[in-house]
Amino acid sequence: MDSENSKLKLSILDFVHIYKDNLASKSLKNVTEMVQLAEELGYSRYWFTEHHNTTNLMSTSPDMLSMHAAAHTKKIRVGSGGVMLPNHSPLKVMENFTLLEGLYPGRIDLGIGRASGTDAQTMLALLRSRELLGANDFPEQLDDLLSFFNRSFKETHPFSHINPPGDESMVPDLYMLGSSEGGLHFALQKGLGFVFAAQLAPQLAVPMLRAYKNEFKPSSYLNEPKSMMAIMVITAETEEEAEFVAGPAELMWAQMSTGKKILSFPTPTEAKNHTYTLAEASAREHNKARFVIGSAETVAEKLHQMAKASLVDEIIIADFYPNQESRKNGHKLLAKQFGLI
Repeated sequence: MDSENSKLKLSILDFVHIYKDNLASKSLKNVTEMVQLAEELGYSRYWFTEHHNTTNLMSTSPDMLSMHAAAHTKKIRVGSGGVMLPNHSPLKVMENFTLLEGLYPGRIDLGIGRASGTDAQTMLALLRSRELLGANDFPEQLDDLLSFFNRSFKETHPFSHINPPGDESMVPDLYMLGSSEGGLHFALQKGLGFVFAAQLAPQLAVPMLRAYKNEFKPSSYLNEPKSMMAIMVITAETEEEAEFVAGPAELMWAQMSTGKKILSFPTPTEAKNHTYTLAEASAREHNKARFVIGSAETVAEKLHQMAKASLVDEIIIADFYPNQESRKNGHKLLAKQFGLI
């Protein structure tokens, strides 16, 4: 194991996939098993995404999943990657994460997203307001969220007389998520941590993360910049096995890239036997940069190179393994390769 690799922290971003022929309840049991394993293996944090109107994902409520994960572990950090703020009241997000931080002090992360992450009709169902559908008020939402946490509304602000329970010590670690310059802008403006979704915009990951590290100024939230790169990572005992295990994720992303709605996670055998259309094959090739696939040794080397280029000391693995067995095995192999255990 390279001594430099051992300095790189690893974390997991769970989409709570509902695997083919599995019940949703099984996916939630998988969460319990995986977060406990991640803690045992020495991973730094375990985050949950927020998705709606997706029949193959159970990650609708990262705050509730974080509560569950924290209750079943002892020390690993847990949180959201992220809460899609346009779908929520800033006050309610603050209350939920104040509660989490109060129950599990020093273990809670709040990653904040700028997009709704869903379609317009589902967003309407979440917001219950047609007026808010067209609103572009994320800057105000973020200001409100931070002001609730800091108890720092100006006296003239209409929310200045709202007094949430708890105190300023009950604030989670705050991160801005991004896959473009927009997320970077808010992370730098507010002095928050920054996580770049390289699985969504691989070509922008290095310049955006380097810009964050170079331009960060200390804030009340952070004295020093704190950044992470998210990327899809799939590993197995051999290069060939890793390619086989990665087949379903590559197929899913190729089909999504060509406009197909994905209703279920294909199995590795189905992916191997799939005949790619020309459009799908082109998309698969284009999507290669979204993934890091290979043996643990190969993956560790690639992740180290990416971390060095982007000036991060932590990689958060966007988990797209096709079943519980392969993901447990993959995370174990990587933890051993990085000397986490």
